[in-house]
Amino acid sequence: MARLNGFLFPRTATGRASLLPAPPWHYSGDLLTIEYRTDPMAVAELLPDPLELPHADEDPGAVALVFADWQSCSDSFEEIVDPVRLQYKEAFFVVRCRYRGKLWSRCIYIWVDKDFALARGQLQGYPKKLGSIHLYRPVPVGKAGPRLEPGGLFGATLAASDRRLADARFTITGSSDTAGFVNDLPMLHHRWAPRIECDGTDSIAEIVTMRGVDVELGPAFRGRAELELFDSPLEELGRVAPREMIAGYWQSVGTTFVGGTTLEA
Repeated sequence: MARLNGFLFPRTATGRASLLPAPPWHYSGDLLTIEYRTDPMAVAELLPDPLELPHADEDPGAVALVFADWQSCSDSFEEIVDPVRLQYKEAFFVVRCRYRGKLWSRCIYIWVDKDFALARGQLQGYPKKLGSIHLYRPVPVGKAGPRLEPGGLFGATLAASDRRLADARFTITGSSDTAGFVNDLPMLHHRWAPRIECDGTDSIAEIVTMRGVDVELGPAFRGRAELELFDSPLEELGRVAPREMIAGYWQSVGTTFVGGTTLEA
C-alpha cells in the first residue's frame, strides 16, 4: 500500500497536490472593522451550549463586521512568487460569548473568495462559505483611493450566490489606540462534522480556541461607520441587523497561526 503525504486532502505520494501546506501560516493584511449593536437575543440564538451570552455590562449585543484583504503564506514562502496562492479577501461577523467563566470572541458568519482559505478556516472551526468581497485600498499617491488621514473615505461590499449581502462605508476622523473591542479576544470555535451515516450525530464535535503569535499591528484609525445588510434566501443577516452604530476602524495586521487548542470534545 502507498504511503500518502499532505497536510490536507488530496493526499498523494508527494503531497504536492494537498490543498493546504502544513502550518505555520503567516498572514499580512488590511482590516476594515465596522462595530455596531444588535438585539442581544439574536446573538444568544447563535451560541450553542455550553456557551452563554456576555453579561449585561459586557455589551452582549455588540457585533463586528470585518472586511479583510489578506496575503498569506507557508513557512516555505513559495506563495510569494505565485500570488494566486497568496492573496484572498474575506468578510466575517464576530460577537462575544462566555465559556468557562471567561469572555471570548466568536465568529458567527464568514465568507472568503479562495478555496484554500475556505478549507483552512473550516479546519480551524470558522464557518466559512464562498463569497465575493471588495474593499477600498488606501493609496499614498494619486486620487484613485483614500488616504489614511482624517476625511479618508472607504467602502466595502459583500456578496454571495449572486446576491449583495452588505454595503459598508467608513470615514476616518482620527487616529485610535485600538481597532475596536469585539474582535480583540481569543477566538472560540466549534469544529463540527456530521457522521457519514447522516443520522443526526457528529463524528467531530469539538470546542477549540486559537490566537496568533508574532502579532504586528500598524497604526489604527477610527471614524464614522455606515452599514446596510440585505435579505437573501440563503442567509440570515437580517437577524443580526444593526440597531445602533458604534464606530469603524482601519488597521494593518500581521500574525502567524501555528495551531490551536482543543478545549472540549
